[in-house]
Amino acid sequence: MRKIFNNIFYIFLCVFTLITIISLIFVILFITKEALPTFKEVSLMEFLFGRKWMPVEGISDNPGFGIFNFIAATIYVSILAMFIAVSIGLGAAIYLSCIASERLRTVMYPFIDLLAGIPSVVYGFVGLNVLVKIFLKAGVHTGNCVLAAAIVLSVMLLPYLVSSSSDTLLKNKELYLSAGNALGVEKWYTIASVILPASLKNILTAMILAIGRAMGETMAVMMVMGNANLFPHILGKGESIASVIALEMGTAVSGSTHFHALYASGLVLVVILLLINILIGMLRRKLVR
Repeated sequence: MRKIFNNIFYIFLCVFTLITIISLIFVILFITKEALPTFKEVSLMEFLFGRKWMPVEGISDNPGFGIFNFIAATIYVSILAMFIAVSIGLGAAIYLSCIASERLRTVMYPFIDLLAGIPSVVYGFVGLNVLVKIFLKAGVHTGNCVLAAAIVLSVMLLPYLVSSSSDTLLKNKELYLSAGNALGVEKWYTIASVILPASLKNILTAMILAIGRAMGETMAVMMVMGNANLFPHILGKGESIASVIALEMGTAVSGSTHFHALYASGLVLVVILLLINILIGMLRRKLVR
């Protein structure tokens, strides 16, 4: 009976995995199909490296479909947010898993998980009404800037990094910390030299999930970063690919070059995420070896 149950469960897992893969392929093929007509009007190099985005012909006699500034802003704000989130999140995960008591972990984990459940528009609203005003008082001329968006985004990434990292750190702590104590090795040395390196491959997996969330985030970044087609600077405005798609898809005429260019922008975002995942995956496999 147990063998039959295991076989049925195995079949269900295979079916659901196949459905997931097929769904992903379908989405990529659909986006690609809608994006390809763009390149009948615009060359690939002009689209990727052009800085003029003027898609509506009535506004300009010479429409432009260059998304280089959007690509740069997306990568810039995501990497900056990841740097902030990893710096804070990894420290918090080490504390919760290796230092904090069981009771404190039980109290803190629900609050950390709650951060993941807050809608992104709420983060954007808080950033717009609190963080932007702080930047204005600090002398930033508009308040809306890449750094403000990165700070808001980093808070949104913390639950993914803290929860995933603390779980793997806690398992490795149970494996190695008592052995280190028995050998007379200092606790912090064991954490830094044994537990953290042993957990690194799983921490990188958590980073893959977090970078995907960072690059695809729309509402919070759109509300705080300023939405200006400018090359991003840390205290300057910018606009991400996800933001420009969200702002303009509703007004784009179906079948127009503008419409297809927005799909092409989404395809570029998918390709960037795929490349980042491949790079992190290669690094993870190298660490495993």
